[in-house]
Amino acid sequence: MKRASTLNRLERLDILKSRLKSGDVLTVSDMADELGISIRTVSRDIEILREQGVPIEADRGRGGGIRLQIHWGVGRINFNYSEAVDLMITLAIAQQMRSPLFMANLDSIRRKIDSSFPPLMKSKVKNLKHRILIAPSASVDVLSGFSTPAKGVTEQLHQAFLMQQRATIGYKAKNGEVTKRIIEPHFLLLSYPVWYVLAWDDLRNDTRTFRCDRILKIYDVGSEFKLFPISRFKTSIEGIDAI
Repeated sequence: MKRASTLNRLERLDILKSRLKSGDVLTVSDMADELGISIRTVSRDIEILREQGVPIEADRGRGGGIRLQIHWGVGRINFNYSEAVDLMITLAIAQQMRSPLFMANLDSIRRKIDSSFPPLMKSKVKNLKHRILIAPSASVDVLSGFSTPAKGVTEQLHQAFLMQQRATIGYKAKNGEVTKRIIEPHFLLLSYPVWYVLAWDDLRNDTRTFRCDRILKIYDVGSEFKLFPISRFKTSIEGIDAI
């Protein structure tokens, strides 16, 4: 068996912590099989986690059961870039909806995630909630033609929105016509469960509203744009009582 590298060990430690937090019944031998390493290596990894302050209990004997102490709280959570962006947008939505429930710690959570971003992104994230609008729930007519946007499209759109970057999209209109557009996604509007992007449309040389579930593809995300005030989109959201 190959000797594990430092990077492999770090990855293994994260996987081991995640599996322990899941609450599944685990044994040292199970984890050795899952990670493709020896029981001895798993035992060493457990000792490293204990040294880091993770309270792991283990049964005696080769391949014995392992678990977290029942009263152990939440430890460090690692997010990749896409997950962090999605979480920040979700927190911004929650803040804009102004629900009295579950609001107590939102600012604290947002600040902690915000601090993990590099300086270039912090200014983008700072006023994110002001670029998300909440409207009444979608009508029955709108829902009849609604479909869930593709995951890949959503991730790229979130990036373009957060970083204020132009995006080239393939868009299917209500009449079924498909066009290729270059848009600047200035604001997002939620008319639950339907998302809209309020954007500058190069093809029409004007502001337009695009339904996110009708964006079929994002070809690329390019140069940055300067944010418009929401007043520029007044005609685009007429008839929608946005907050």
